Amino acid sequence: MVVGVDGSESSLLAADWAAGEALRHEVSLRLVYASLWHRYEGAPLATSLSRPGERVMAENIVGSIAERVRRRAPNLPVTTEVLPEDAAGSLLREGQSAVALVTGSRGRGEIAGLLLGSVSLAVAAGAQCPVVVVRGDKAGLEGAHGRIVLGIGDTDGDSPAVRFAFAEARLRDCELDVVRAWRCPSHETADHPLLVGEPAHYHEGRASSLLDEAVATAEGGYPDVAVRRVIAEGPARKVLLRYSAVADLLVVGARRRQSQVGMQLGRVAHTVLHHAACPVVVVPRGAGSDSEGTTP
Repeated sequence: MVVGVDGSESSLLAADWAAGEALRHEVSLRLVYASLWHRYEGAPLATSLSRPGERVMAENIVGSIAERVRRRAPNLPVTTEVLPEDAAGSLLREGQSAVALVTGSRGRGEIAGLLLGSVSLAVAAGAQCPVVVVRGDKAGLEGAHGRIVLGIGDTDGDSPAVRFAFAEARLRDCELDVVRAWRCPSHETADHPLLVGEPAHYHEGRASSLLDEAVATAEGGYPDVAVRRVIAEGPARKVLLRYSAVADLLVVGARRRQSQVGMQLGRVAHTVLHHAACPVVVVPRGAGSDSEGTTP
């Protein structure tokens, strides 16, 4: 498991969270600090004897975070890496051989009040493995709710996001809320030729059917996971934010198109990454899929 660190409070939270998750999954933890400081070390300000070089500072930061993790989890194998590279690019490369990439919600030096840092967003949008953006309140960060929320989209039948959420729920021995949002377009009426009965009933029923199809295979493979189906009317991004307030983890899928590089994050993923009250996992789908983890 790889976690990006830079010494910010957000990255410390990410490292703490990732250490617990690495122990749970029985994998090692790799702390990565990446920066383009080498571009600036020749400048007069950067070579001042009154301040350490950026590399020295980076090594001190990574070393102190590694020590922090070892104190909290003495049996966890921890390695560190300091790279003179673009942070997002280096993390995406590291993620090619990782079970997951973990980042904080905002990096060192970014604008105060910024909801989500540029590196975290770029990593979530382009990684080949699941990406966890660690954010939220104390209860969500500490896993106090005993609940995972999974957002379901139009074509999420047995998707990587579904399988990830079920596996995580079993590993944590917690409940899994599978959420499908639905909306009735305002222009539809009961006279619509394709609708039988009230339009709202049609859309609610369709949402229920799609949810059942999405989890059917996973439920068979994880019979010990307690699943609660949630069919909620309203915009998916608002519904998922509401349920994130009582969750330890929010899992969504992200679509990938063959004609474009990386995942294309839609409004739902963007919204939960910026505002969720718990850590958010973005799980990529295979190339050629055009689905997102929840409906618009």
